[in-house]
Amino acid sequence: MYNASESGARPAAESSLLRKLLAVRPVQSRERSGAERLKQTLSAWSLMSIGIGATVGTGVFVLTGTVAANQSGPAITLSLLIAAFGSALAALCYAEFAAFLPVPGSAYSYTYATLGEAVAWFIGWNLLLEYGISASAVAVSWSGYVVNLLAGWHIHLPAMWVNAPLQESAAGHLVATGAIVNLPAVLIIAAMTWVCYVGIRETAGITNIMVALKVGVIVIVVAVGLKFIDPRNWHPYIPPNTGTFGHFGWTGVLQGAGIIFFSYVGFDTASTTALEARNPQRDLPIGIIGTLIVSTVLYIAVAAVVTGMVPYFTLNNPEPVAVALDAHAAFPWLKGLLVLGIIVGMTSVILTSLLGQPRILLSMADDGLLPPAMSRCHPRFKTPHVATAITGIGAALIAGVFPLDVLADLISIGILLAFAVVCIGVLVMRHTRPDVHRPFRVPAAWLLCPRGAIVCAGMTYFLSDATWIRLVVWTALGTAIYALYGFKHSKLRAATPENS
Repeated sequence: MYNASESGARPAAESSLLRKLLAVRPVQSRERSGAERLKQTLSAWSLMSIGIGATVGTGVFVLTGTVAANQSGPAITLSLLIAAFGSALAALCYAEFAAFLPVPGSAYSYTYATLGEAVAWFIGWNLLLEYGISASAVAVSWSGYVVNLLAGWHIHLPAMWVNAPLQESAAGHLVATGAIVNLPAVLIIAAMTWVCYVGIRETAGITNIMVALKVGVIVIVVAVGLKFIDPRNWHPYIPPNTGTFGHFGWTGVLQGAGIIFFSYVGFDTASTTALEARNPQRDLPIGIIGTLIVSTVLYIAVAAVVTGMVPYFTLNNPEPVAVALDAHAAFPWLKGLLVLGIIVGMTSVILTSLLGQPRILLSMADDGLLPPAMSRCHPRFKTPHVATAITGIGAALIAGVFPLDVLADLISIGILLAFAVVCIGVLVMRHTRPDVHRPFRVPAAWLLCPRGAIVCAGMTYFLSDATWIRLVVWTALGTAIYALYGFKHSKLRAATPENS
């Protein structure tokens, strides 16, 4: 029999659950919360260096060439500009949030303050995989370059210790290779984890050195390459489409932009160190926007020079810059310098990836959504040492066991969705908290923020099916953890028992 009281209770209960899931963390409760646990030592230049360290890695030496060969042709520079435009819209929104909400959770924290706990968990959970897989994938690539470099010096390491014990078969299944572990990948992650563990000052100092080295290498390569440019290699600027979506033509330019987009996301890492900045209201916007400007200039310079030196279709190679230099018998020492730049660049990406993830874990644990151990900070080093150790162990295990092609398929869609959500969050906060002082404001926010969300969300259309499958599987796992632990232990609900 129909029971009116039960039917009335059900919508009320569902409404109460929805309110809990969409509950927001007040801005004033987040401002510099727990800053005394961490060491405030980062300047604007250090924040920019961390961002560049996370952004300018193998992409500038590898991705610019392979995307030109397979998607964009010489219009790779246009793909880079489109990706930079979308990133710039997101970066402006990050800068506004980071200036008035200087907390370590990055997009997770910004979402919690605007769109609620459940959406924040989704963003934070996917950012964790983005950082972890990034560190592992780059470590596997780093291992390959170092092993090849040592082989050139007649130092040959046993194959069972430098390869993954698993590989993907033609049928898509994981099969054993006979190897034991990719030991160099494990060791570089262990070394960079230790640097992150012992202090932010040490991490920033090493990052500064590596960024200076790799930027110097890029400048030298570009300067030398300018002498060998043949403008005829830039024609046609946009090669005609072959009849396949994404294979040259305008669809190729746009698909290239979607692939390249991931090369610009390093400013998210800079925002995770907000509690360690000396003057976050001033320095974070400088670090975030400066990262994007410098990275864009470097990427476009390398892409323009390389596609001008040789025909774009010759660049479908793991070392496209080396291919361009070899074609002109450039200075013999330059190739060795290029390999050094690539290895240093990959090392800085590993370091900054391992720097960002623990601070997101710390922020989520501070909110009660993860166990409190994740928010513990070392009394001497002033770093989130437990989260750092867990991040390093997890990344080392993944890098030691899985090959690069498997990890590449797991590139996260989460960062694009995080950018889109942050763009929306700026508008939400402008409406809900117009009274909050904003040291930095997105100009023409009602014009730029929606466009940033559309561009970033639209880029997901060009991602592979494997990436979407990963999103569903990883989100399902995260939802289970949130339901079993995070929802019950949320400090926001503990502080407002009437909503529990």
